[in-house]
Amino acid sequence: MAKENYEFGSAKTAPKRGPGRRGVPGEKAKDFKGSIKKLLVYNKKILPFMGIALFLSLVSNIFTIIGPDKLKDITAVIQAGITGPMDLDAVRRIALFLIVLYLLSAACGFIQSLIMTTVTQHISRRLRKDISEKINRLPLSYFDGTTIGDILSRVTNDVDMVSHTLSQTATQLVSATTLFIGCLIMMVITNIPMTLIAVITSVLGLALMFIIMGSSQKYFLGQQRYLGEVNGHVEEIYAGHDIVKAFNGEDKARAEFEDLNGKLCKSAFKAQFLSGLMPPLMGFTGNLGYVAVCVFGALLALNGHMEFAVIIAFMMYVRYFTQPLNQLGQAATNLQSTAAAAERVFEFLDAEEMSAEAEDIVTLKGEDVKGDITFSHVKFGYNPEKIIIKDFSVEAKAGQKIAIVGPTGAGKTTMVNLLMRFYELNGGDIYIDGIPVDKLSRSNVHGLFGMVLQDTWLFEGTIRENIVYGKEGVTEEELEKACRAAGIYHFIRTLPQGYETVLNDKVNLSAGQKQLITIARAMIENAPMLILDEATSSVDTRTEVLIQEAMDRLMHGRTSFVIAHRLSTIRNADLILVMKDGDVIESGNHEALMAENGFYAELYNSQFEKVS
Repeated sequence: MAKENYEFGSAKTAPKRGPGRRGVPGEKAKDFKGSIKKLLVYNKKILPFMGIALFLSLVSNIFTIIGPDKLKDITAVIQAGITGPMDLDAVRRIALFLIVLYLLSAACGFIQSLIMTTVTQHISRRLRKDISEKINRLPLSYFDGTTIGDILSRVTNDVDMVSHTLSQTATQLVSATTLFIGCLIMMVITNIPMTLIAVITSVLGLALMFIIMGSSQKYFLGQQRYLGEVNGHVEEIYAGHDIVKAFNGEDKARAEFEDLNGKLCKSAFKAQFLSGLMPPLMGFTGNLGYVAVCVFGALLALNGHMEFAVIIAFMMYVRYFTQPLNQLGQAATNLQSTAAAAERVFEFLDAEEMSAEAEDIVTLKGEDVKGDITFSHVKFGYNPEKIIIKDFSVEAKAGQKIAIVGPTGAGKTTMVNLLMRFYELNGGDIYIDGIPVDKLSRSNVHGLFGMVLQDTWLFEGTIRENIVYGKEGVTEEELEKACRAAGIYHFIRTLPQGYETVLNDKVNLSAGQKQLITIARAMIENAPMLILDEATSSVDTRTEVLIQEAMDRLMHGRTSFVIAHRLSTIRNADLILVMKDGDVIESGNHEALMAENGFYAELYNSQFEKVS
């Protein structure tokens, strides 16, 4: 994504999740003008097209303003024809001029509408594209503190709000301003006293409009934020609806939803109510000015100070003069919605990104990787102020099977995340074949490892697409071999469409079957190193034995890191690292560690103890 004059990744901290993100009613916009300015700078390439559209809108409204003056002329000709000969040629000429004038006005309006629609859809597409790319540049720590629903709300609701309101607001502002200034000039030319009457009645409406705008902006921002919170809550509850039902959490989930929905309702009500006051207020102001001009004009006409044709023209000018006030009110409402939505979108685009890659990047090709991995005095904490890995050092030789064991929260998965560069170190180094991982690109590091995680991830697509995900040119023979090795081949053959079966809500897979598909995916990847994080936790004992045999074949000759709680599955590991409180307290093979009769032996024997 281009960073033209507007740099993303400038935010110092990612948004926090939980009660602190719930906000409060009446939350103020951080920077109303700044959000609009960012939006304009962000779309500077298409500003010329917007300028053309706004110019056409200006021309269209100028043609509209000229109309009443010509109506005054045709009225004067007709009025003169009542008491004398009718000048039909003059009537025909003026009428034809008005027809052409209004046709040109309509044509300009049509073209500018077409341009603005195209431009705003382009803006919407670019925003979604940039958000999609931004997601891939954000560190995992950002998603640790932000709900999925809130991110989805920014991609959908906020981008739609920017696109929808921007197409209306820009043209409305130009149209209203042109009509307002143009009519004011024409009214001054036509009759100054009546112009003063119209202006005085309009000043009140304008003053009230700006007061309402200042009061309602905070509620528009609150509306968009609470909408994101509601989406986040709904997404979480729907994703975990089995757990919610199993633990009778429906009432609590419903209560939290009602609380968030109530806050959204209050903010939306206040925002819409205050903005909804502007159209009737402007309408009342316009009608008041219309009546005042009619009465004052009639008095002037009765006293012989004004012609009837001037009153007709002035009545239209007053209508055109007050109409922009309504448009300005609506545009102000739209602008507030746009600013609130844009602020949330740019808040996401401004979020701090992963640290930049090193300038002297080294690339390791899979076929050239031996698999020597060294952790040297690694220090890390998800929160820099709370270090959980204090001084971790270990060396894994090429082709070794490294098992990492320990109690829950010891830091096992954290070490794997650091090895994959999902998080950056607070101190120390990790080396692959003697090269620091921060000298390798993240994509290069990711490509060197095949992963099977405890949490399976499958997307809506065919079984074939899920297994060969991220790998191109996979042959049928390779696919079948991987599925047989993973123990999933027979199950796939029983499905009506086989590999082409689409995984969706209609296909019920057990947790173990999902895990087997992810194992087959790792086998297809055929990476030089492997990471297995409780890879067999969701399968039965018999399948676990088969998978373990397949994994042993897969791990042969590859450096492999295995995280396991069932210690019986890692007895044949070349090196077992026993972790506790973020540090390695014991290391060695199974026999050596059992002989020490230390913490590992205690963990291992606890699996066979009878709980009384």
